[in-house]
Amino acid sequence: MAEREIVVDHLRLTYEGLFNVTEFYKMLDIWFRDMGYDKRELKNIERVGPDGKYIEMEFLPWKKMTDYAVNEIRLRIVIQNVKEVEIEQDDQKVKLNQGSIQMVFDGYLTTDYENRWEGKPLFYFMRTLFDKYFFRSYTYGYRQNVVDNVNNLITQIKSFLNLYRYTETPWTKPAYSFPQQ
Repeated sequence: MAEREIVVDHLRLTYEGLFNVTEFYKMLDIWFRDMGYDKRELKNIERVGPDGKYIEMEFLPWKKMTDYAVNEIRLRIVIQNVKEVEIEQDDQKVKLNQGSIQMVFDGYLTTDYENRWEGKPLFYFMRTLFDKYFFRSYTYGYRQNVVDNVNNLITQIKSFLNLYRYTETPWTKPAYSFPQQ
């Protein structure tokens, strides 16, 4: 059975204000494609209520690093109270959405996803031994790649939503960093 390690655990990002839902979705799609991830959409729910639209999405994109390791990012998005608003920008009327967004990011490193080292107990022992002592720097690099990709995605989303001007302190360090070994 493949071994799945949680590298980034429940990193949260919230936003409330003006945005464009379709452009937000396109931005996520382009980021996944540019970074080499195969997008897997687990959930996409949209309901219309008296307070506005409720949209819930869950993505689990994955990226094959080697024949042994796979990076996965779980992104859960809940968009509530979405209402269409018309604003004037550069003497033109533009239709945008107003609401609140809550996002939760998880990053996983899956090793031996093809179950090649699970057939015999000796192989399992050898895999554990090699992962722990001989290929430690490689697995550390795979974990760091997951962290870097999650931080890159968060930075991309923040720049899309223009959150930088709303924070009191500038964004100086990554949202999550993996401790050195």
